Amino acid sequence: MRAPVDFSYDSLDERPVSSQAARGRPAVLVFVQVGSIASQAQVNFLVAMARNDGDRVAYFAVALEPREHRELVELYARTLHIPFPVALADAATLRGTGVFGPLETMPAVIVLDRSGRVSWRSDGGVVPSTELRARLRGL
Repeated sequence: MRAPVDFSYDSLDERPVSSQAARGRPAVLVFVQVGSIASQAQVNFLVAMARNDGDRVAYFAVALEPREHRELVELYARTLHIPFPVALADAATLRGTGVFGPLETMPAVIVLDRSGRVSWRSDGGVVPSTELRARLRGL
């Protein structure tokens, strides 16, 4: 059995984007690039899911953008009306050496179980909400 992942990213606001904030409920992390149309489409699916799920599932977006693009990421989050916490990736994640390994194709979606273990992952390509619902079922 895999160990729970331990992560923490710098949120754009005061809401935490961390393994601790997700513990006890399933979580969906989406790693995005603001210039990627596929990332925007994936975020739109997750925004609709988050509105339906309330607090039953933790949703997080992590932008794979350098710190100097913070203002751009803030605009991205506002424009897409993202209701869940959005963060900037840390240096290790940007290098592909973070806890989630290489994230080479955007969007990347990672589903964590209630204990914080990776239960499913998709790198690149938009994952429809029906697929994500199936992956969350039973967690």
